[in-house]
Amino acid sequence: MATTVVILAAGQGKRMRSDLPKVLHPLAGRPLLAHVLAAAAALRPREVRVVHGHGGERVRAAFPDQRISWVHQAEQQGTGHAVRLALPRIPARDVVLVLYGDVPLVQPATLRRLVARAREGKLALLTAGFADPTGYGRIIRAAGRRGGIIGIVEEKDATPAQRAIREINTGLMACPAGALARMAARLRANNAQREYYLTDVVGLAVKAGMGVAAVAAGSVDEVMGINDKAQLAAAGCVLRQRTAATLLQAGVTLVDPARIDVHGSLRCGRDVTIHPDVLFEGDVSLGDGVIVGPFTRIRDSRVGTGSVIHSHCVLESADVGERCEIGPFARVRPGVKLVGDGRIGNFVEVKKSTIGRHSKVSHLTYIGDATIGEHVNVGAGTITCNYDGANKNRTVIGDHAFIGSGVELVAPVEVGAGATIGAGSTISKDAPPGQLTVARSRQVTIAGWKRPARVRK
Repeated sequence: MATTVVILAAGQGKRMRSDLPKVLHPLAGRPLLAHVLAAAAALRPREVRVVHGHGGERVRAAFPDQRISWVHQAEQQGTGHAVRLALPRIPARDVVLVLYGDVPLVQPATLRRLVARAREGKLALLTAGFADPTGYGRIIRAAGRRGGIIGIVEEKDATPAQRAIREINTGLMACPAGALARMAARLRANNAQREYYLTDVVGLAVKAGMGVAAVAAGSVDEVMGINDKAQLAAAGCVLRQRTAATLLQAGVTLVDPARIDVHGSLRCGRDVTIHPDVLFEGDVSLGDGVIVGPFTRIRDSRVGTGSVIHSHCVLESADVGERCEIGPFARVRPGVKLVGDGRIGNFVEVKKSTIGRHSKVSHLTYIGDATIGEHVNVGAGTITCNYDGANKNRTVIGDHAFIGSGVELVAPVEVGAGATIGAGSTISKDAPPGQLTVARSRQVTIAGWKRPARVRK
């Protein structure tokens, strides 16, 4: 029995106070809807249908995935109306799993339990017990808490006694498609909001003699709905806690587990240490024994075994070899390969360059579009002048070269193996290997020169 997932994502989200459609607001670096789609994909469904409305074109543009079937809800007439629009041409034997684009923390394991009960021919509801159920529909049971489910009442339509009920409807449900289509067609908008409530299918299922099964969520965090920025921030805290727990279980040392952000995927070897306030984005891999200092951002990068990233560094699309040292306050831009046993020091910026084994660029330097060999020392304040106003040009530095401090290498230029460049030189022609090359203007002292005096007004 196949599964078809229907995700309701048509809401405007007025309480977000933003022009951005609610389901596109970022949570841990991804839109809310992306988290729901990822949970759905873990079930390997036959089809995923997303009902969109407000900002629909922007929502569709954010997910250019042909495996998503888009359903347009032009008028917001409630969740029952949205599901009714999504049901046509779904095989009657499929199980339809209904999710929400603003409920991003639900776990695949929970969804599997929900689908399993629907495969028994029942209407399966995901429920949770809230200390404060304000804003949620209440589960109505026969003969108190342990009786069977006979209905759901929305808070706006509930009596004071019903509002005291703490078991809530999360909105997530699963049901055989044929039965759900028959019940959805019978929904009526006879409520305070004049909307078609999907929750009314519960009463219809009871009348039809169809079993209604409650599946308890693993935690209340899983069913957290996002309606404003405060709830969005709270969901971010939950994700950080989940991420930290997973890393700690895998043996990673987190100096402060509450202060790590992973916006993507992070793979760690053995004996990795991560200090507070580090942000990982995209696809990041840390080898055995890597240490990442505080206030660092690493994006789409690989850091090899035994390397140390000191504090306040930014790495983007970098390939860092084993036993390297970077920072503090270093910026490694895309296209950099640090082969191994090398150093990029404090206040150094490197882009689109390869730095050979045992080479050092220690401080206050810019290296761009360069190839640096092995055992090279680049002195403080060195600049590769790679841009001529129209094109980027390369600098090549051979093995065992020594670049003095305050040097400008005007590309395209090559410094030969074993060459030494004197401090303060501007090198615009190739420097031969094994030789000292110096390019300075002559030092002049002007006798009797005086500094300008300040004119009194």
